[in-house]
Amino acid sequence: MGDIMKTSRRNWLGQAAALGGGGLLGAWQWPAQAQGTYPARPIRMVVPYPAGGGTDTIARMIGQRLTEAWGQPVVVDNKPGASGMLGNDIVAKAPPDGYAMLLGITAMIQSPSLYKRIPYDVARDFAPVSLLARSSDLFVVPNRVPATTLAEFVALAKAGKLSYGSYGNGTSSHLHGELLKMQAHMDLAHIPYKGAAPLMSDVLGGQVDSAFVDVTSANSYLNSGKFKILAITGTQRYKSIPSVPTFAQAGYTGFEPSGWFSMFLPANTPHDVVIRLSTEIARIVRLPDISQKLVAMGLQPVGSSPEELAAVIATDTPKWARIVRDANIQLD
Repeated sequence: MGDIMKTSRRNWLGQAAALGGGGLLGAWQWPAQAQGTYPARPIRMVVPYPAGGGTDTIARMIGQRLTEAWGQPVVVDNKPGASGMLGNDIVAKAPPDGYAMLLGITAMIQSPSLYKRIPYDVARDFAPVSLLARSSDLFVVPNRVPATTLAEFVALAKAGKLSYGSYGNGTSSHLHGELLKMQAHMDLAHIPYKGAAPLMSDVLGGQVDSAFVDVTSANSYLNSGKFKILAITGTQRYKSIPSVPTFAQAGYTGFEPSGWFSMFLPANTPHDVVIRLSTEIARIVRLPDISQKLVAMGLQPVGSSPEELAAVIATDTPKWARIVRDANIQLD
């Protein structure tokens, strides 16, 4: 697995360097220019998660604005299953003509370390288009848990058996929980939920001792006083809860990689199609009303170039792989 991750990281670094250098050399080989005017027919945007979630919401916002800008329908197609791998694989194997795109999340670069068999290679089979937005996880406890800081919670956990909930096996919240257990030398029972909504419900109801929950799912409750927030992942405090420290500020390392929502096309999609789509998506993400909606979801709007997304993937992939390896997490 280590050799696979090193190869993938080299591929992404090569792609990012080639894009950034302008010569498009090395690992990133673009095919010839697309023929005709793009887009000339409806575009399918695959979302590998159910309708109604954060990924689906973002897809429909972007899709509507692309439709308005280009005069061609952008049809959101929800294909949940296999921790997102079902939908990812559909786009990985789609014709590289720009008419099938994927709205993927961080799980794309976490799965290769967690599963022995994946039907595609992220570095080989996808062309990065744009990083749409970043996300963070909050570490929270119900009000019944007598801890107001992360240090106090760790002391409680060492004194008695406690649990933590995640929004699913193999998700960022699961990896964060195992990393915290390892670094704090404490034993927390992992309770995986089928999504963030039921996890958030049990946090509010006090049915779980602690949880890693994404900011988007917790956003409407941040200042409700219905639970306590002890720390946040990423490199910056969240402006809506400025008193909550990052894990680094609380004395723990490795929690810096952010979650993300990004757009991809199949590998070997013509360069001009990738650039046109990337430029338009970046423009849409930066529109005041779209940015405001993303911020209201607890996200940090970005809207990047393909090379910037490739660089993020190249940097973050080995970080997630290290967490999986060090915490000895295997899902199959």
